[in-house]
Amino acid sequence: MFKTIANAFKIKDLRKKILLTLLLLFIYRVGCFLPIPGIDVAQVKESVTSDTYSIFNIMNLISGGSLANCSILALGVSPYITASIVIQLLSVAIPSLERLSKQGEAGKQKLTLYTRLTALVLSIAQAIGIVATYSNYLDTNVLWVGASSWLIGTGIVLIMVAGGMFTVWLGEKITDLGVGNGMSLLIFVGILASASTALYESIAAIGTDLKNLWTIILFLVAVVLIFGLIVFVDSAERRVPVQYAKQIKGRKMYGGQSTYIPIKVNGSGVMPIIFATSLLTLPQLVINIFWPTSGALEWYQTWLGTGSWIYIVVLALLILAFAFFYAQISFNPEDVSKQIQQQGGFITGIRPGKPTAEYLGKISRRITFFGALFLAFVALIPSLAFKAIGDANVLTSTLINAFSATGLMIIVSVALELDKQLEAQMIMRNYKGFLD
Repeated sequence: MFKTIANAFKIKDLRKKILLTLLLLFIYRVGCFLPIPGIDVAQVKESVTSDTYSIFNIMNLISGGSLANCSILALGVSPYITASIVIQLLSVAIPSLERLSKQGEAGKQKLTLYTRLTALVLSIAQAIGIVATYSNYLDTNVLWVGASSWLIGTGIVLIMVAGGMFTVWLGEKITDLGVGNGMSLLIFVGILASASTALYESIAAIGTDLKNLWTIILFLVAVVLIFGLIVFVDSAERRVPVQYAKQIKGRKMYGGQSTYIPIKVNGSGVMPIIFATSLLTLPQLVINIFWPTSGALEWYQTWLGTGSWIYIVVLALLILAFAFFYAQISFNPEDVSKQIQQQGGFITGIRPGKPTAEYLGKISRRITFFGALFLAFVALIPSLAFKAIGDANVLTSTLINAFSATGLMIIVSVALELDKQLEAQMIMRNYKGFLD
């Protein structure tokens, strides 16, 4: 990847795009350290980082520590990501949205507008939840002495919502004017920032205890192995051979070549994990908003928190279910079978039409099952590690939270996708010899 980036800098257009992308990412990271007036940053940071099982700690890790800093970009990209997931699911269930998804650029623009509006609603809900949870830390003297707490809270909610929509704008500008997918790169930068901060704090906490040093070394070795496993599975695919019959049109002969249909083992990527974790953390967010002082919140964190066995089992089942569901969205055997038949192709030994669709569906289900097992295994590594080492080891718990398997999968996916996009743009400008 570093060689690809170095080669991309030799092309003027790509160099401008890369520098613009870095500039916008720098602006995002600066915004993550600009605090919102009217709230005690120190107490909020202590509360967010001390509770490793809370939804706000997860949001803080994804946003690169912006929530703990009470910054104007505290919401990060989580509202937009959740909104895009909701619209994507509804486009399968609601016929009108499904028709929009198939109407080309015009339909895509309308779906993007719906996604933005949904992200705005979710930003308001999340900002209200954050302010309601940390209402005891509001500074009522920021405007004048004895100012109303609801007025201060309303101002903080408006600033957070504005920051969340500004983050959406930054991500879209990176996608349009820079390199790669903007939202993915913002998550990528946030996770890397959280991981580097946690690693720095862990190294600083070693002191004279060599046991902590060996813990960090073993943990980093495990992270490298997990990286290799994720890259290996991410590039694995089943190739179904397709033969195209020869066709004579006029005086020319077309077809006759053979190709293949690539069916990836982990075609759904990290989306099933995001679906499952979002579904499990949504009730906690709702309880934080409407019943922050009730016993329901403590009960939910005890029995369905990230450290409980019930959470581990339910998360694994949800990942399996969402993996099969997402596979049906991303790969439709009937549509692929129709396209092959219309182009005069066939799979050797399989009749065109319905038998081909059944054959592709059977392969897809088998591949999806192994991919779902891999996702469940990778997603449960942090939870199982918590149970193995115990919650008393703060050093290891901090590292596991920062280097979560979900975060590692996102880092690998975004890095590989960025590398592919850079190579594609370089090949488009110089067809041969440049990448050798």
